[in-house]
Amino acid sequence: MSDCQASLLAALASPAVTVRGERLGPLPLLTHILERLGLPALLARFVTAPPRRGTVPPAHALGVLLRSFIVEREPIYRQQETVATFSPAAFGLAPADVGRLGDDQLGRTLDRLFDADRGTLLTEIVVAACRQFGVVCTELHNDSTTIRFTGQYRQARGRTLRGKRAPFITYGRPSKDHRPDLKQLLWILTTSADGGIPVQFRCADGNTDDATTHQATWDTLCQLAGRRDFLYIGDSKLCNREVLDYINRRQGRFIAVLPRTRREDPEFRKWLQTNEPTWEEVRNRPHPRRKRGPRDIWRVCCDPLPSLEGWRVIWVWTSLGALQQEHARRERIARATQDLQAFQQKLRGPRPRRDRAQVEREVHALLVRLTVDRYLQVRVVEEADHRYRQEHRGRPGPETRYRRVTHPRLRLDWATDASAIAYDQKSDGMYPLLTNARDLTPREVLEGHKRQPQIEKRFAELKSVYEIAPVFLKNEGRIEAFFFLYFVALLVQALIEREVRRAMRREGIRDLPLYPEARCSRRPTAEQILRLFSLIERHALLVGEQVARIIEPELTDLQKQVLRLLEVPEAVYRSQNSGQ
Repeated sequence: MSDCQASLLAALASPAVTVRGERLGPLPLLTHILERLGLPALLARFVTAPPRRGTVPPAHALGVLLRSFIVEREPIYRQQETVATFSPAAFGLAPADVGRLGDDQLGRTLDRLFDADRGTLLTEIVVAACRQFGVVCTELHNDSTTIRFTGQYRQARGRTLRGKRAPFITYGRPSKDHRPDLKQLLWILTTSADGGIPVQFRCADGNTDDATTHQATWDTLCQLAGRRDFLYIGDSKLCNREVLDYINRRQGRFIAVLPRTRREDPEFRKWLQTNEPTWEEVRNRPHPRRKRGPRDIWRVCCDPLPSLEGWRVIWVWTSLGALQQEHARRERIARATQDLQAFQQKLRGPRPRRDRAQVEREVHALLVRLTVDRYLQVRVVEEADHRYRQEHRGRPGPETRYRRVTHPRLRLDWATDASAIAYDQKSDGMYPLLTNARDLTPREVLEGHKRQPQIEKRFAELKSVYEIAPVFLKNEGRIEAFFFLYFVALLVQALIEREVRRAMRREGIRDLPLYPEARCSRRPTAEQILRLFSLIERHALLVGEQVARIIEPELTDLQKQVLRLLEVPEAVYRSQNSGQ
């Protein structure tokens, strides 16, 4: 037995020996990623307000708050409790600093972030991400969502706070959260096609029209990318003539979904009735969800006529989309038929309706609500309803005389318009894309557009994984700073996902057993990766009040593999790398 082992056994035999556990979780991994981005130094440079006596410096408190959002996702008023469950050193804090992170301190810290030059800070963070992780910004996707608020927020009317305009929290139409009864803010996000990395964010008033946000967003992205010829991709809200002309005149490139309200859409669908486009098949694969389902086929073609502005219109056809539209149309027609039958029963009731104009209005509203007014032809027919009554009261007998009483009664007649259904079936599963990028083939235009749903996944993570709403803050300046930290949190978790997936492809790793019961995941998410490290602890052996020995955590083979894929050294989980 060595002298070290003997002294350890002797210490364990002492009644004054205690063992103290300290939870590390995924914090060392996150700290390494943040330091690689240079975020602590950037926060210290931009959030320069001097700390109050006995408080944590604002830049350091922001780093604690950011890591807490990523790991535990608790509201600000519970941050002190959240930080206390981890080792203070994992946050870069002294034990005495934990009690200083109350909600008042963190609220004032958000004030300092709101007062800072957040635009330049955001740009430098994203530039550092592109430089350190090799993120390519040649194709950028933009979209927006709404964050709902519970409360009045009477003062949040776009007022000026310390020389900066704060956002206007108000009702918006429509509400993308399907809560028109709640006030909201507009969250505008841009991601790169290279891994769906968030590269730009801003917050707008709750009643802002999405079409009005693209010019300012595009100008900011030009400064970020250092070029104008990147491919800017959006949904149908981007298809605004003024906005697209603004981008085109400045040598920008775009892809947008052409809305059905544009003239080019019905013109092509009419041309399609007597002509057959020259389709190019770009994808033919098994059904993505059902093993025995129909194959998923995608085709593209270029519209023979350009748009009104002279830009290319690329039409896309998808087999599953055609089946879905046909099925949805049949369901709507069946539902409308059932509703018309129920309405017919009311007209046949003991108290029938007499106002023909009112009945026609209700029938039309029913058809429009179910969007079947093109497929069902409904007539309101007035017919005579004959009934016989005794001329006199009393029990009827052989000599009783009757008289006929006639009242008008309304009836519905309807029929399916087969020609209208056949007309729309010709273009089922088709939608148009508008682009001014003449160097791209129709296949490349579709591939660019197909990467747009990545941004929807970021919105889903923002609202489900990170649970950004409800927002327990009243000051709209602090809310905007709060949203800034959530953008950085999205950026960090997107980088983690991208690095792991790229490394798996590079090394030929098909999947990782990250799910419960060691089930495999082919596309690991940041949530799964961080959960893998959530229970890691370090223990300290104390003799009295003195630390006799640090017992480092034992990493599993899977944890070591993930750290290697992320290019994070295992040494981050050793005490000298955790502030002790």
